[in-house]
Amino acid sequence: MIDSTDLQILDLLKNNSRMQWKDIGKSVHMTGQAVGNRIRKMEDEGLIKGYTILVDHLKLGIQYTAFITVFMKTNEHAKFTSFITKEDSIVEAHKISGEGCYLLKVQIDSQENLHNLLNEILIFGNYRLNLSIHQVKENPL
Repeated sequence: MIDSTDLQILDLLKNNSRMQWKDIGKSVHMTGQAVGNRIRKMEDEGLIKGYTILVDHLKLGIQYTAFITVFMKTNEHAKFTSFITKEDSIVEAHKISGEGCYLLKVQIDSQENLHNLLNEILIFGNYRLNLSIHQVKENPL
């Protein structure tokens, strides 16, 4: 069971996952060792699944962020999920309710590669494509 101190630690780690335990301890009025013990416990319990970094995709040459709604034309969902888990440009994939079967978030370097990806998706179903023109909010998790 987590308490308010654990929630404070999580908030600090969300803002800076490299923050030193002693610095976190100063903010939550604990020793660095006590903070470390709480963090390890949250990791062991699966509350903290991992740590990440935020990358400037434009500086890496990733020029396009696309959201693709996939409308499956077959019931071969296992083959499709296998395809999307192996495709590096698909950074998120959700099976959805409502309009469509899957929602994919794609980050890709060129229109040509996006076109090729869309052609591969057509094997499994039709799609609707939305391109991001500006990111308003970024989720650090």
